[in-house]
Amino acid sequence: MTVVDHFLKYVKFDTESSTETGITPSTPGQMVLARELEKELREMGLEDITLDDKAYLMATLPANTDKKVPTIGFIAHLDTSPDLTGKNVNPRIEKNYDGEDIQLNKDVVLSPKDFPEMLDYKGQDLIVTDGNTLLGADDKAGIAEIITAIKYLQDHPEIKHGKIRIAFNPDEEIGQGAHNFDVEKFGCEWAYTMDGGSIGELEYENFNAAGVKIDIQGRSVHPGYAKDKMINALIVANKLVSLLPVSERPEHTTGYEGFFHLTNISGTVDSATIGYIIRDHDRPKFENRKKQMLETVEHINKLYPGSTTIEIKDQYYNMREKVEPVKHIVDLAFEAMQMVEVMPIVKPIRGGTDGAQLSFKGLPCPNIFAGGHNFHGRYEFVPVQSMEKAVEVIVKIAELVAKK
Repeated sequence: MTVVDHFLKYVKFDTESSTETGITPSTPGQMVLARELEKELREMGLEDITLDDKAYLMATLPANTDKKVPTIGFIAHLDTSPDLTGKNVNPRIEKNYDGEDIQLNKDVVLSPKDFPEMLDYKGQDLIVTDGNTLLGADDKAGIAEIITAIKYLQDHPEIKHGKIRIAFNPDEEIGQGAHNFDVEKFGCEWAYTMDGGSIGELEYENFNAAGVKIDIQGRSVHPGYAKDKMINALIVANKLVSLLPVSERPEHTTGYEGFFHLTNISGTVDSATIGYIIRDHDRPKFENRKKQMLETVEHINKLYPGSTTIEIKDQYYNMREKVEPVKHIVDLAFEAMQMVEVMPIVKPIRGGTDGAQLSFKGLPCPNIFAGGHNFHGRYEFVPVQSMEKAVEVIVKIAELVAKK
C-alpha cells in the first residue's frame, strides 16, 4: 500500500475527539482506529506491540545493524479536531491541480483567492474534502507516513538503522494526548511528532498555553421593573470581552505574537460563561497575559461586585527550553530534509503538539511536517507529493542516526 492508500483508509474512521466526556480516549472511534492499526502492525511483523485501554498504541521496528545506535521514535495522533465533524469523510484526489478554483460541492469552493498557498502545488495532486467535513490530514497523514516509512525500511534492509519505536495516541486535539503517554515504556532517547503543516516545516518552539473559564452571576428581574435592579450577565460578559485588546486577538497576530482568544460565550440574563485560551511563545509575556486576565476580572468585580469568578489552568509550555540543549536532533531532521530535496522551514508553532508536553516529560520531541493545509475545517487539503516527501524524511532520519 502507498502512503495515499493508507491515508484514504484512515480518514474513513470517525475519530473526532471531545472535551465533554471526561474519559480517555474521549470518543470510541479512536479506539476503533487504534485496533485497526494494531492489526496492521502485527501483519507487518513489528515487535513489542502494545495497545492499552486508553488507546495508546506502540510498536518496535528492530535494529538491523550491530552498531550501537540511539533508539528514536515517531509519533502521530489518532483523533481529529472537534471543530468540524469527521464523520463520513469523503475525500477525492484532484490530480495535476491547475491552479483554479476547486468546487468541493455545489455550495463550497476551495479557491486560491482565499488560500493562495494552493498555487504552490500547481501540477501536483491534492486530496480534498467534499465540503461537508474536515479531511483529517491532522493527523492521519502523519499516521500514514509513519507506517509507510516503516514498511519501506522493512522492504529495504540495505538501509541500516537502529531500533525505531512508533506510537499513535488519542486526544491530541483537546490537549490531552501526552497526559497518559508512558515515556519510560516508549524507551527512546528522542522522538519526532509527524504533526506539522506544509512541506518543509520543522518546529521546536510552540506556544505556552492556558485555558480560562469565567463565570458571571447576574440578577434577573422583569425588564418592565428592572431599573437599578437588573444585572444582565450577558452585558457584563460583553463588557469584559471589550476590555481585552482587540489587536491581540488571533486574527490580528502572527509569528511570535501571542493572543487572547475568545472560544465561547453563552448564557442568559441570570448567568453567563466565557471561555478563553491564552497563548504566547515568551514565558514572561505569557505570565503577564494571565495577570492581565485576572486584573480584567478584578475590574469587572469593582463595577459589579461579586459577580465574576475566573479559573485559569496552564495547558502546556514552550518545548524550546527542553529541545535546545539537544539541538542536534533538530539539526539531524534539517539535514534529512535537505538530503531528500525538501527545503527546511524552521518556524515556531502557533499552537501546540504532543511533542511539547512530551519534551517536558523527558522525551525531546520536535515536530515535522505532515503536509496538510487548512486543518480543522472543510477547506482542508493535503498534496500527495508532500506526504511522499514526509515518508522520505522519516527514512532518511533513521538512516542518518545509524550513520552518525
